[in-house]
Amino acid sequence: MSPVLPLTAPRFFQRRRHVRRPAAPTLPFCPAVPDPEPEAGALTEVEAGWRERSPGNPSADCPPPPHLRASAAPLVGIARLAAQSPAAETRRKSVEKPEYFFLPVKSILNKCDSKRVPFEWTINPYRGCEFACKYCYARYTHEYMEIDGSEFERKIFVKQDAAGLLARDVSQKYSYESKASGYTQAEHIAIGTATDPYQPAEREYRVTRACLEELAKREGLSISVITKSNQIVRDIDILKRISERSALSLNITVTTLKPRLARLLEPRAPRPDLRLAAVRELRAAGLSVGVSASPLLPGITDQDGEMEALAAAAKEAGAQWFFSGVLFLMPASARQFLPFVREKFPKLAKQYQDWYGKNGYAPEDYRKKISQRVARIREKLGFGSRPWEGTRPSRPPAQMGLDLHF
Repeated sequence: MSPVLPLTAPRFFQRRRHVRRPAAPTLPFCPAVPDPEPEAGALTEVEAGWRERSPGNPSADCPPPPHLRASAAPLVGIARLAAQSPAAETRRKSVEKPEYFFLPVKSILNKCDSKRVPFEWTINPYRGCEFACKYCYARYTHEYMEIDGSEFERKIFVKQDAAGLLARDVSQKYSYESKASGYTQAEHIAIGTATDPYQPAEREYRVTRACLEELAKREGLSISVITKSNQIVRDIDILKRISERSALSLNITVTTLKPRLARLLEPRAPRPDLRLAAVRELRAAGLSVGVSASPLLPGITDQDGEMEALAAAAKEAGAQWFFSGVLFLMPASARQFLPFVREKFPKLAKQYQDWYGKNGYAPEDYRKKISQRVARIREKLGFGSRPWEGTRPSRPPAQMGLDLHF
């Protein structure tokens, strides 16, 4: 049973006064749109793809098109659930701690229909992330709840009854024969695409742990986890059990080796050396681990030799693969990040405004150069490809019916 508030527990719904809403509440609506041209270079976890949405399905983890505009509607769906979410008790005493709420979601396995990403499903145990990364693309997810993206690190929503929901979702939704593979390989589940699964909230609420425990009961799955936290080593025992029965890959994000720069960009995330130490410990446990240097920030983390040194440190720690992609800014993120650049990196302000003021992507020629640079690094250091992009279980497990857990 998940350690968070179960669905069967009494709920005391109340409208939170601290959530500001416009006079006419809005709900994002996303019409069907074609995918844009694929970005040159390695795909990053911040580019989680797009999917079709409807007013009845507003809670996807994949980002909407940049031109998305909200239409007037009453509070429904995830926005209504967020407004009714009860406060979650916490043992933390710091005055800087976020506000925590229990979010009574109806599903925890979310479909991501996009050709831009090599996975079909996402699991994000929380909404919001205390790490407060200045560039975080996922701030838009709070806007679905009628909460400003600037509150992404201050209001953290804990998804309820994680294990029970995931057991049902995997049984009813997951396929061991993905369409993308020509129905020959299992679908892939990516954990942590829109919020870090090992942020500080996980120490108390253990939603990620609950999800992993449920996945460990299955076999023949294809799973990846991405995080900036060394807290992942807490779950080595359960990760080893999963890897014995399913294809599992772990990705640790390290955007820079410079501690002071990391603290500026990612204020509450663990230091880079702690993340690399986690890579080393996970590899020592026999788990498959790689390093993500995403997003690469133009003019900030792309200096000559910087990515090369980071890749070399990752290799020394035992990383089996390495990837990076250029910064992608959703509008909600640009509203936070561009003022930050003007304040902390004033010489780069004009470049960022020109590149990202009206478009979420850096120029194509710059992205191609970074793609080529990453390719050279991989070849020089002997990095392999991310296993979940190609190798997946190729047949359904025997006696699947014995593993159904409700």
